[in-house]
Amino acid sequence: MSATRPVQPKVTEREARQVAEAAREQDWRKPSFAKELFLGRFRLDLIHPHPTPAAEDVRRGEAFLARLRDFCEREIDGQRIEREARIPDETVRGLKELGALGMKIGTEYGGLGLTQVYYNKALALVGSVSPAIGALLSAHQSIGVPQPLKMFGTKEQKDAYLPRCATTAISAFLLTEPDVGSDPARLATTAVPDPEDDGTYVLDGVKLWTTNGVVADLLVVMARVPKSEGHRGGITAFVVEADSPGITVEHRNAFMGLRGLENGVTRFHRVRVPADQRIGAEGAGLKIALTTLNTGRLSLPAMCVGAGKWCLKIAREWSGVREQWGRPVARHEAVGAKISFIAATTFALEAVVDLASQMADEDRNDIRIEAALAKLYGSEMACLMADELVQIRGGRGFETAESLAARGERAVPAEQLLRDLRINRIFEGSTEIMHLLIAREAVDAHLSVAGDLIDPEKALGDKAKAGARAAGFYARWLPKLATGPGQVPGTYREFHPAGHPDLATHLRYVERGARKLARSTFYAMSRWQGRMETKQGFLGRIVDIGAELFAMSAACVRAEHLRESGDHGREAYQLADAFCRQSRLRVEELFGRLWANTDDLDRKVVQGVLGGAYTWLEEGVLDPSGDGPWIADAAPGPSTRKNVHRPLR
Repeated sequence: MSATRPVQPKVTEREARQVAEAAREQDWRKPSFAKELFLGRFRLDLIHPHPTPAAEDVRRGEAFLARLRDFCEREIDGQRIEREARIPDETVRGLKELGALGMKIGTEYGGLGLTQVYYNKALALVGSVSPAIGALLSAHQSIGVPQPLKMFGTKEQKDAYLPRCATTAISAFLLTEPDVGSDPARLATTAVPDPEDDGTYVLDGVKLWTTNGVVADLLVVMARVPKSEGHRGGITAFVVEADSPGITVEHRNAFMGLRGLENGVTRFHRVRVPADQRIGAEGAGLKIALTTLNTGRLSLPAMCVGAGKWCLKIAREWSGVREQWGRPVARHEAVGAKISFIAATTFALEAVVDLASQMADEDRNDIRIEAALAKLYGSEMACLMADELVQIRGGRGFETAESLAARGERAVPAEQLLRDLRINRIFEGSTEIMHLLIAREAVDAHLSVAGDLIDPEKALGDKAKAGARAAGFYARWLPKLATGPGQVPGTYREFHPAGHPDLATHLRYVERGARKLARSTFYAMSRWQGRMETKQGFLGRIVDIGAELFAMSAACVRAEHLRESGDHGREAYQLADAFCRQSRLRVEELFGRLWANTDDLDRKVVQGVLGGAYTWLEEGVLDPSGDGPWIADAAPGPSTRKNVHRPLR
């Protein structure tokens, strides 16, 4: 049969937004510190005193970390993984025997049942030795089969798959396609109910960037079920055996970083999937994916924390012995500022991740925004810290660890860290998508009362009702944004103990900043109304301000928690103070850029670029790119390529 390119669903921008809107959680059943922050309400009581884990959770978690540390030191050769671009089979077997595949799986299914806090600490530890192993374990447990089954699977599915996932079976999550990235409304992979067998779906399509997909035993696959009699249809999630007939791993992708990552292209051709392997209802797949990511996203900033800790260690050791102009480079202000940034930011990022993780474990708060902010902030700041480390190391920062070792110097993989971290700004929601996702949640309260006012498809009667609701909401809400505790000297005085920096001033700044942020958001909605969703530059800055305010809050609360526990309290206060002062400078710049920016001019330049007005500027160079289309052909049909699946033995 002839292979033709699959027909992509024709989706308008509005339809795509509707699909995304239908998939997000609509209700807020639990309080959210970050949600309140964006509304101008600084609910310090939701995060202070800092929540703490149960003693038994700490005991089990620390015991596993000790075993994992020993395994990492003895059995993992990070430079070998980098050199060979694969994780050795014996290393994976060792991880399985250690129980690392089942860190987040309950003990009743043979897993370790670790808390989110200790799962994150484990990822930070193993990721510091080999980011590729950290990615393998994270993709398996944060977004692979275990997490969606834990949240949405039937008892039969949990009994069948979770024991395997805890001990031997590696899993992968397959959503992205060659033509579909962050716009799932255009998903082309189909799962068609077999008309001759009501208990079976037939899966066809191609999935791209399938982390773990090259070595996986089990797959979570998102596919579109056509609407028909007896089938509501929509994007649906399935558990699929990776060795099912009709599945071909066509290509193992290679990247600038994470060279041991088992990531590829997977083709499905008439793969038969029993209905009892469907997760949740038809049409619930995207909601399952997004809900899974609410806590799953915390694994990435956890590994960013590990990267920050390593950057600080190397910066301290190197800048203390490397001399320029008669003294260590750390004593020169230009280098010292970079070291201060790395130290303060690592402290704050760990505060953010630990706080959000402990809140996830306690399940008293809705942390969807906190987790998204942690992912966004962590991925951006970790890249900055790694870049500063390379700069501190100079030429040795740009040189590979293998080359350094070959000429007799310590093999410090600084340039590798920079390459490995870069994907985190794209993984599990790019920075741009995270800005939009968080912004949507940040304005949820406004849209719930005034959304119909700016919806062009709503009737006049609906707009009138929305106007009445909005008038009542804003009459109560707006006056509260005028004044608050942040303007009262002495507020939050417990954050200024004798002999310590004054963190109370920073918390008062956060309170004032939250109200200013809310006022700015309201003004923008009043100004742009229905066009607000197109103002992505503005929305991104709003979210970045919220991220900084959240990080400052977490840093102060963590410092006070460490002081009370007698664990490096004075030093923690100093780091929190340094971070908050650095963060406040960034916040002030972001507030200024809300209204003074080049957004309009940038749009005009983009129109000129796309229209060919500046092609003359491209003259004088040659394009080294190879031949081929921009996007690979995702034609249906059986694969003619060799299956590159690498089974682990």
